[in-house]
Amino acid sequence: MSKILVVDDEFRIRQIIRKYAEFEGYEVEEAVDGMQAIEVCRKNSFDLIIMDVMMPELDGFSACREIRKFCDTPIIMLSARGEEYDKIHGFELGSDDYVVKPFSPKELMMRVNAVIKRTGSSSETEPKKEVFKYQGLEVDFSARIVTIDGKRIEMTPKEYDLFFYMVKNRGLALTRESLISEVWGYDFFGDERTLDTHIKLLRRSLGEYSRCIVTLRGVGYRFETL
Repeated sequence: MSKILVVDDEFRIRQIIRKYAEFEGYEVEEAVDGMQAIEVCRKNSFDLIIMDVMMPELDGFSACREIRKFCDTPIIMLSARGEEYDKIHGFELGSDDYVVKPFSPKELMMRVNAVIKRTGSSSETEPKKEVFKYQGLEVDFSARIVTIDGKRIEMTPKEYDLFFYMVKNRGLALTRESLISEVWGYDFFGDERTLDTHIKLLRRSLGEYSRCIVTLRGVGYRFETL
């Protein structure tokens, strides 16, 4: 049984998520603020964390930053603030998804199921050693390491997922729908800027090799060696 940590200072929100999560077959533990969430995560392991942003004691962004220092558990952020800046900040800290309040509990569970399925299935089989090289860019898929001129490039978990998928399908026109379906693992509904935000972060991480990510106007994106 997969285990979820729900972090929110609002009792009503925690209870709604617990109700739907337990119905889906998940075991649920709760925390009321960021400080408690960090303490709980140090003592227990979880398959996924649902983290509110605006909380007393320690906000969700700060808690996410601290948790990322000692574990890679997938994190879905919840927030009443849906501005692009807030989403970018959350993704930069290593969150896997960002859901704006008020949200549909059913939609949230779809995202939870997709993230757990994707991260769980990746550990079932031992990946083959596979490396892609282009000039000073090197991508080690099995080790999840990207280097430019021998220097390791730090990316968020979602940046790695998106970049690896694009590199493995290099030269192909990838529609926005296919990217979201394959990388996020669920039928996308809502703000399409989520993909564009990650592309922006990815290009920033790649520096001079950002030129390899080509925008196909009205279609999507393509990774190509120019």
